[in-house]
Amino acid sequence: MGTVMSFSNRISQTLHEEHQATIALVERLENLLTRQRHSDPPDINDRGTAQLLADLSAAVEADVLRHFAFEEEKVFSFLEAAGDAAIGEHLTSEHQAMRPVGVRLAALARTAASQGFDAAGWDEFRRLGLDLCGRLPAHVQKEEMALLPLIEETMDAETESRLYQEYVENA
Repeated sequence: MGTVMSFSNRISQTLHEEHQATIALVERLENLLTRQRHSDPPDINDRGTAQLLADLSAAVEADVLRHFAFEEEKVFSFLEAAGDAAIGEHLTSEHQAMRPVGVRLAALARTAASQGFDAAGWDEFRRLGLDLCGRLPAHVQKEEMALLPLIEETMDAETESRLYQEYVENA
């Protein structure tokens, strides 16, 4: 995902920028999880760890869930009406698998930020974090390679303007 992509459709461009931010966060999470020994929770007083926990908690709730909902409620329904339901169905099933993992991970991050990790909390955080790190980059790549170009090709300017406005107003 190191290539710089640019889209003329503002929805595609916005989703692309959010994908980049999500991938950067996932990479930070993966670095923490692979750096720490399995049985050794990280020090929450470490600035990098504390920042990651705060970012993870905020990003999942504010960005990832909002992003998924917008795609499912607005983008996929637009594509379905345009005759392309399969991509939305596939990506929605991936969202459904990742959403509870992300929500639980955000809750664990929030608890750990204030109380630290106990052994069980760290074990669950690590397991869910690795799960998300395994799923999310592949999902983002599918959206980058298939969904965003499809939006670019099929969405008319009026729909783009209306949906973009709705999305930014709900930020």
